[in-house]
Amino acid sequence: MSEARLSTVAEPSPSSAGEAVLEIRDLLMQFGGVTALRGINYRVPAGIIQAVIGPNGAGKTTLFHCISGMLKPTAGAVIFDGESIEGLPPHQIARRRISRTFQHVALFQHMSVLENVMLGRHPRTRSGFFSTGFRLPTMRREERRIVEAASEYLDFVGLSDSAHQPAGSLPLGRQKILEIARALATEPRLLLLDEPAGGLNMRETEELGELIQRIRGEGITVMLVEHDMNLIMDISDRVLVLHFGEYLASGSPSEIKDHAEVVEAYLGGSE
Repeated sequence: MSEARLSTVAEPSPSSAGEAVLEIRDLLMQFGGVTALRGINYRVPAGIIQAVIGPNGAGKTTLFHCISGMLKPTAGAVIFDGESIEGLPPHQIARRRISRTFQHVALFQHMSVLENVMLGRHPRTRSGFFSTGFRLPTMRREERRIVEAASEYLDFVGLSDSAHQPAGSLPLGRQKILEIARALATEPRLLLLDEPAGGLNMRETEELGELIQRIRGEGITVMLVEHDMNLIMDISDRVLVLHFGEYLASGSPSEIKDHAEVVEAYLGGSE
């Protein structure tokens, strides 16, 4: 993996390390008669890797949907950098510097690897319809900057050698890394990764863990939904456990590993 550092990441968040970059307050999400999230309260400190775990159906992805604007919560608040964002559409939340990946790869398969990352720059572009339609000098300069930035993100994640290949030609592991590069191209302060290790082999998972730690090293807060407990225990600073849509526990990986209720509800019970 490339050890390149990013000069194009966002300026550090106003929240300093240890302060909450994200606060979830009394979050309720209902679908008809089904309650997916029930009164979740949680604070995510800036600059950490925050894991979210729980059995299938625990509400993990629903939580991500509420944070990223894919769902409007039934009640409660989502506070990012001191600003209420619940109910905002995804593009407005992306402009506020929250980005995410999804459980299933969602790339433009026939576009090149580089072009996919260039699309991630859209929330940061300034050229309007007029300058784009007439290809004015300002638009052409911005396009060059977009290519340069996208190339730098590919270098950071180790995909520079595949820049001009169709995204769909990459193996699954590299497609998942490409999705992370595209998410980074939005210059997030908070990056949501939904099961990034799903379908990866052991070597790919180890490389993924190294990449996530390097992303944290760039000052980006990472929230991670993942079922690979070895990865969670290796790289996470804090772990939040959900169970049937409710808060069950939180703490360091070592605290969660030894938490009796977590062992009972999620890790299979004590021996």
